[in-house]
Amino acid sequence: MEKVTNGEVATLKVEEKRGVGVVCRRCKETYNPSSNTPSACRFHPSFFVCRRHDDQKRYYELGPNDPPYAAKFYDCCGAEDPNACGCTTSFHLSYDDA
Repeated sequence: MEKVTNGEVATLKVEEKRGVGVVCRRCKETYNPSSNTPSACRFHPSFFVCRRHDDQKRYYELGPNDPPYAAKFYDCCGAEDPNACGCTTSFHLSYDDA
């Protein structure tokens, strides 16, 4: 087991305050693994797609030159803005996690 000195602990605390940590592969935010909670990460579990939606009752605002299949939305929740907040929360997941 490695022994950690007081100087190393102080350095870790300073890095933690600066936001130095791990990048989440779902939301691309930098996080500290020691403060990862079940609602820390907000993301879309599906892709932003461009196709006709299965639910034909749903209205999509298309441009005048858009073909009828040009509806663009997140397949998981139907959000039409590519920058919409995620519809699911969970733990952050690093690129190092399997």
